[in-house]
Amino acid sequence: MSITPVPRVAVVVVAAGSGMRLAAGAPKAFVGIDGHPILWHALSRVFAAPTAQVVVVAPSDRQGDALSEVLAVAGDRRDLVSVVAGGATRQASVAAGLAALWADVELVLVHDAARALTPPEVFQRVIAALEEGAVGAVPVLPVIDTIKRVSGHEILAGVDRSELAAAQTPQGFRRDVLDAAYAASTEDFTDDAALVAAAGHAVAAVTGHPLAFKITTAADLERA
Repeated sequence: MSITPVPRVAVVVVAAGSGMRLAAGAPKAFVGIDGHPILWHALSRVFAAPTAQVVVVAPSDRQGDALSEVLAVAGDRRDLVSVVAGGATRQASVAAGLAALWADVELVLVHDAARALTPPEVFQRVIAALEEGAVGAVPVLPVIDTIKRVSGHEILAGVDRSELAAAQTPQGFRRDVLDAAYAASTEDFTDDAALVAAAGHAVAAVTGHPLAFKITTAADLERA
């Protein structure tokens, strides 16, 4: 009997958000697109990417539903997947996912289930950057809108968008660096790249993808 090799890469899929801004009557990851929940769509892209341990972080009362979606889409990778309960914040949910990683995992990608249409090639680019020596890597897209700095209803100044980029997920890191950054953190950050940067590490940028947009509002859901 063949034994599935233990992967050195893991993907933590964060699907524990309440979806209040989406206002769809269910946690965001379980809202439907074309007959399947957002989580199903996200996982279908994860499983099309390079083989990895996959940890899905779900609301504590929806772990069974999350497991059903995992089993529906994982195919022959179902032995690589587990579901854990999330925390009160995104950072707490990621920490719960990190605690479930296998000992052999060296590279960790953290991915928002709400970026459900992210193509597998984005995962590949992040992994490649880490394998080439980056401590962390984040997919980004250039900012195309003209950006203004405002105070109330007053425009104060323009902002040079040549130095700006929109960050996406999956965001990838060396496991030892990410674990240490989480252990040392005393505040909440908007994403894992900011947490790792605050710990003193440089994070590389790789090319993102327009389909990796985040489903946050009803308009985003319609777009998806």
